[in-house]
Amino acid sequence: MTIHQERAERSGLGAAIVVCCLIGAGVVGATLYLGREQVAEASAAPVVATAEYGRRLLRETPELLGQDHPDPERRFITSRLACASCHLNIGTDPGTLTLLQTTEHYPRFSGRAGTMTDIEDRINECMTRSMNGKPLPMDSPEMIAMASYLRSLGADYAAMGAASKKPDEPPAFKTPDRRADLSAGQMVYTERCSICHGTDGGGLLATEDVRKGYLFPALWGPNSYNDGAGMARVLTASRFVKARMPLGQPDLTDGEAFDVAAYVNSQPRPEMPNLANDYPDRALKPIDNGYGPYADSFPQDQHKYGPFKPIDDYYKSLKKPGS
Repeated sequence: MTIHQERAERSGLGAAIVVCCLIGAGVVGATLYLGREQVAEASAAPVVATAEYGRRLLRETPELLGQDHPDPERRFITSRLACASCHLNIGTDPGTLTLLQTTEHYPRFSGRAGTMTDIEDRINECMTRSMNGKPLPMDSPEMIAMASYLRSLGADYAAMGAASKKPDEPPAFKTPDRRADLSAGQMVYTERCSICHGTDGGGLLATEDVRKGYLFPALWGPNSYNDGAGMARVLTASRFVKARMPLGQPDLTDGEAFDVAAYVNSQPRPEMPNLANDYPDRALKPIDNGYGPYADSFPQDQHKYGPFKPIDDYYKSLKKPGS
């Protein structure tokens, strides 16, 4: 091979490499561009307010309504929880926090709101409290879809046999007659809860993509429920923990459930504004409500951590004839 031939061959090889690089760059660029276009198209696509969409909203709440949604108009929650984080199996498991019987309970009077509320109102209470977000517009596809899903569960429940309606849960929680022990609760958390929810309470993400939310939810911190949520009440949390946790093996004692619920709720979490406006009739405020004002003289710490029997006895005495 002559020197001229060798140079020509090298020149041709170099040109081929350049062309391949340009093609590769073009493919990558086109992929990224099309990916962005697909995300934009998906976010702009019309939403059909079906019960199935409602089911997805409850299961995939962080992705469909979360702070990372590509459409800013659909960013409604700032936690990364899903409705199904508390309403297990998307609310279809009978028992504690089931959604199967939602239609049986609404409309009803809400002491917290001080007025009659329906399913849509209750959804927005969860949106602003448990999900630490903002209310859905009543005429939005998301609200219509979620309410449709909840109402469809009522028909499912009516069609279930008696055996299927029976909850698979341990005996119901009974409140210990003492103040919750936060140190004991921390030990329970470390031994039984941290393997799923993390030593820092930050939860375990479902994937590396934070937009997908959690496999095991955050129990405190910025991605958890705020202090106005029902789960922020120690007795409410204790009942859930006793019935459902640890997941698949709910075997904690009443005392363990009580202490670990108190420990979790003693940790920092988002603060909801204007909580003093809740419960216009303060006598209707639950005895374990962690924020005042109250219609009694018991200290806030006792309302948060117990003992609850003296508070309960006080309100029962007010209902007795002649009291």
